[in-house]
Amino acid sequence: MDRTPFGIRAYRLATTVLSPVVPALLRRRRRRGKEDLDRVPERLGRSSIGRPDGKLIWIHGASNGECLSALPLIETFVEKNLRVLMTSGTVTSAELMRSRLPIGAVHQFVPIDSPGATSHFLKHWRPDVGLFVDSDLWPNLVLGAKAAGTRLALVNARMSQRSFESWSWARKTVGTLLAAFDVCLAQDEEIAVRFKKLGARDVRVVGSLKEDAPPLPFDEAEFASLKSAIAGRPILLAAQTHPGEDETILPVHDALRHNYPDLLTIIVPRHPSRGSEIVELCATRRASLRSKGEPITQDTAVYVADTMGELGLFYRLATFAFVGGTLVPRGGHNPLEPARLHCAVLAGPHTFNSSTAYRAVLDAQGAGRVSSSADIIAIVKRLLDDPAQARAMGDAAARGAMTLGGAVEKTYDVVSALLSRHATT
Repeated sequence: MDRTPFGIRAYRLATTVLSPVVPALLRRRRRRGKEDLDRVPERLGRSSIGRPDGKLIWIHGASNGECLSALPLIETFVEKNLRVLMTSGTVTSAELMRSRLPIGAVHQFVPIDSPGATSHFLKHWRPDVGLFVDSDLWPNLVLGAKAAGTRLALVNARMSQRSFESWSWARKTVGTLLAAFDVCLAQDEEIAVRFKKLGARDVRVVGSLKEDAPPLPFDEAEFASLKSAIAGRPILLAAQTHPGEDETILPVHDALRHNYPDLLTIIVPRHPSRGSEIVELCATRRASLRSKGEPITQDTAVYVADTMGELGLFYRLATFAFVGGTLVPRGGHNPLEPARLHCAVLAGPHTFNSSTAYRAVLDAQGAGRVSSSADIIAIVKRLLDDPAQARAMGDAAARGAMTLGGAVEKTYDVVSALLSRHATT
């Protein structure tokens, strides 16, 4: 008797029935810029490159954030002479990995989660160990890998209370997926409890991979050029913003310009495609768009940095930054990235994605939590009035970031054990 939960059986049937329309779906996504024309076959599980010899560790992350958090782990594997396959699902993450992956690691697009595409993928790559970063779980891919004998681990695992409550409505289905993993490495105790309640086996708390990431890279020539263009003007940096946050930052800019008429506000949207939208929000404020090569001039009030992979540049230019996804309920983006560069962190109330990291940084700073335009205006005015205090707050942020770490080493030890177990089966 088949004990597979109804949800899994229904999903398999639906993805099988809908498989013939996948090529048309990919063509539509390609026209919208969401697929790479030359690499569409990878989405069907077909690769133009061969599987490397020896042990192969497969790491999957949904998009940019997951891929970046996995980089220190990938570099550790490569240093140990292990081959690495990285998969993700977005064009931007593929471009990011093309420039950041070390020699010995390759990137492929994750296959569409149809039985045929995932089967082609698994038969070609035959990974010894598969690591799923955070919680991007595709049923056919996960269960197919398990059936093929791949040892699986859920790493850097996180689950918000909201996700836990949503998943609880399908406990049998979710429990079947989570039970496919040999081990679940959670970011903190609260997250570990949620995974255990939903059926994950061998749940361990190892911390976040993001806590071990190196400082963000930057282009020195671009840094010098921007620094020269800014020419000592006070900076308000809002990084990784979402809709709803720019509408809060721009009135802050207006209020502060009364005291600091040469203030330059730099907005780095989480999604670069929103650049033109933010320029429209600026209305009569003089704005420049980085993606179009528009320079920072003396008249520029707002600089919209709608590009990818340049956060390291802007965190080095500013002494403090508002980190987005925190004034709206997105859970907040990585506060350790600015903190490691001695850039003080301002954040709203929604920090559940990286609660441990935010707590470490904000507690070390002794300030930085904001919930409104008025809060941001008050703390920014204090920091602009007292540059020494701003630098001290940035140094405190760096010390807070340094208290975290160790997840990469612990994860590597677990993967080594899985490789050993795979060799004996």
